[in-house]
Amino acid sequence: MSIEIKTPTFPESVADGTVATWHKQPGEACSTDELIVDIETDKVVLEVVAPADGVIKEIIKGEGDTVLSEEVLAIFEAGAAASAAPAAASAPAAAAPAAEASATTDAEKVGPAARKLIEENGLDANQIPGTGKNGGITKEDVVNFLKNKPAAAPAAAVKVDNAAALNIASGERVEKRVPMTRLRATIAKRLVEAQQNAAMLTTYNEVNMKPVMELRKQYKDLFEKTHNGTRLGFMSFFVKAATEALKRFPAVNASIDGNDMVYHGYQDIGVAVSTERGLMVPVLRDTDAMTLADVESTIADFGKRGRDGKLGMDDMQGGTFTITNGGVFGSLMSTPILNPPQTAILGMHKIQERPMAVNGQVEILPMMYLALSYDHRMIDGKEAVQFLVTIKDLLEDPARMLLEV
Repeated sequence: MSIEIKTPTFPESVADGTVATWHKQPGEACSTDELIVDIETDKVVLEVVAPADGVIKEIIKGEGDTVLSEEVLAIFEAGAAASAAPAAASAPAAAAPAAEASATTDAEKVGPAARKLIEENGLDANQIPGTGKNGGITKEDVVNFLKNKPAAAPAAAVKVDNAAALNIASGERVEKRVPMTRLRATIAKRLVEAQQNAAMLTTYNEVNMKPVMELRKQYKDLFEKTHNGTRLGFMSFFVKAATEALKRFPAVNASIDGNDMVYHGYQDIGVAVSTERGLMVPVLRDTDAMTLADVESTIADFGKRGRDGKLGMDDMQGGTFTITNGGVFGSLMSTPILNPPQTAILGMHKIQERPMAVNGQVEILPMMYLALSYDHRMIDGKEAVQFLVTIKDLLEDPARMLLEV
């Protein structure tokens, strides 16, 4: 029985997608719910799985093709054996002239992903040993061939999957050209738009992290034991402090929609997560009702799913405020860019010991710079500074978060 493999239904905010990777080729056996193709949108990567046991009969949309919601990607033959597709495909070739049959066979033995890589690098498919079914050439075969291929004569540009795989002679100048992914292109576009369309301003402060660090040190083992292995980090303190500050300064929790200012009666805080595909901002919902353990476990889950490419559309839609932590990469100070249509974003940075004046005495304290970027069209400087000072005060005296004072 033939089944049409279609792209998933995209939300209204997603116009189209791109076929990223075919994990199965025509004729390869597929099991029910086995991953067969990735569809990359401007927000997430969606996975399409096999609807039943069988084989892919025909791929209609190749890697790099743009697809719409519910567009046909391939024809799937349910219940067919792994050899069914190649046999069916080779039948017409038998009646063709010898030269044409040979060309058809060569085309069939090269998968779409491998063919794309061969064309990009100007390779001859006949020189590449195939390890796939019936001697077919896979993407891995092409990558291995490139790794073992001797370095060519110096050229203006060389295109390969991995620059480190080149056997580069001393003094040789090479370049690597990689198409920007849809997600990366969308991130770039949104960041530029945020700076062009908002009156963005940044205010800075610093916070003494010693009280939070001592509290964490005192209770981290008990916390992890009590909450089934959930580790107590710093982000949960910042999320809870930001939640309390957002309740006190509603304009920071608002957004701009045309000429309207939309005030939100809830706190949904996005937490920036760095992944191989780019920066993603999954959202913690109703943080006012979340405990420290809830925040930590949810962020840990976001991080794992982000690395595995499992974050969904629903995880990243909405959000009334964003927190980004450049400190994990060693950043001492930076200016975060707004995440439209939100009107503010908080930047955390590296904790670094510095000499500080305390009651007329010099003490060495673990300090962190905080940065709040905000849209001056919506938020006055006074509100922005007071919001940041509120976060500072709550973190330097964590008991105030529990007492809400």
